[in-house]
Amino acid sequence: MLSNLRPTEIILILVVVVLLFGAKKLPDMARSLGKSARILKSEAKAMKKEGEAEKAAAGAAPEPAPDAAQQTAPRTIQAAPGDVSSARPVAEPNRAPQS
Repeated sequence: MLSNLRPTEIILILVVVVLLFGAKKLPDMARSLGKSARILKSEAKAMKKEGEAEKAAAGAAPEPAPDAAQQTAPRTIQAAPGDVSSARPVAEPNRAPQS
């Protein structure tokens, strides 16, 4: 289907796209698409590392959980590496044994 397009038809399609979206918005859209691709790539890399770590931990003995006194800094969730504008603290439940 796409192989039947002639150069004049391709130019006409490009002109219509520029008229619909405007010349100002096209670079912003391309930048946004690139940013999304980088985020997806970094998340896929993180998931791969996490999977490898789980496989390595499955063969090793489990480590004891750290005490609440040792954890001084709260953990944060970030949307992308280096993106601190959307970082937020994680509320972790208190799992201390009750006596």
